[in-house]
Amino acid sequence: MPSRWRSWLRPERPATPEPVADPTRRRRLAVELVVVFSVTLGLSGLRSLLSLLDSLLQPAPLSKQSVALNVPQARANLIDLAFQLAGAVQLLAWGALGAYLLWSGGLTPARIGLDRRRPARDAGAGAVLFAVVGVPGLGLYLVARALDLNLTVLPSTLSDTWWRLPVLVLSAAGNAWAEEVLVVGYLLTRLRQLAWAENRALLASAVLRGSYHLYQGFGGGAGNLAMGLLFGRYWQLANRLWPLIAAHTLLDTVAFVGYSLLHTHVGWLR
Repeated sequence: MPSRWRSWLRPERPATPEPVADPTRRRRLAVELVVVFSVTLGLSGLRSLLSLLDSLLQPAPLSKQSVALNVPQARANLIDLAFQLAGAVQLLAWGALGAYLLWSGGLTPARIGLDRRRPARDAGAGAVLFAVVGVPGLGLYLVARALDLNLTVLPSTLSDTWWRLPVLVLSAAGNAWAEEVLVVGYLLTRLRQLAWAENRALLASAVLRGSYHLYQGFGGGAGNLAMGLLFGRYWQLANRLWPLIAAHTLLDTVAFVGYSLLHTHVGWLR
């Protein structure tokens, strides 16, 4: 097997951060993981699973049911805007929480690839990851919906207001920041400190990512699990988080904004 593929399939454990040997500190890290994900994306995964079970119990097949991602939160226009901004701030805070907990333990943002040393290369890598994930992801969604394995996803049902497109872009960036910092940078770093093998940690991260997308159906869960495997492995090998955030932001921006502008004109988007 070529060394490049060997390192991709079985990457060597990096020298830092070192596994934590003290039993008390290991317990604290384990408790920290449970607490963080109980109030963020882990709880979202449980709710997503319950949502899928509820959809499966409905008489209509999954493809005849729909789920909206960005929805109005209030009747009054400016109050709805405030709700949308609050949701984006919450996502940014979730990611900041993961980065802060690492920093408070001596791991600076640069240690997980959040420095600004190579913006052009990070942007280029993000564009490549966007292309690698975007087209196959759309194909998987269409196939899964045709096979009644996925709900019809409506990326946005926001009314046509002056703030709709900026808010959708901000929502995309918030999703990307929260997910990539927590599920990749924070979780995989903590699992390294708990002496998990790289492949075992990668699988845990990808399963978590897939779990909180199950509300979309089996296709959404499987597609995001595959995305988690790709993104997590990229980070394990390159230790750069900005490309993942950039790619994820592009993916969600194209989905949210593209749907808002085109769904009345393109039949298969409805």
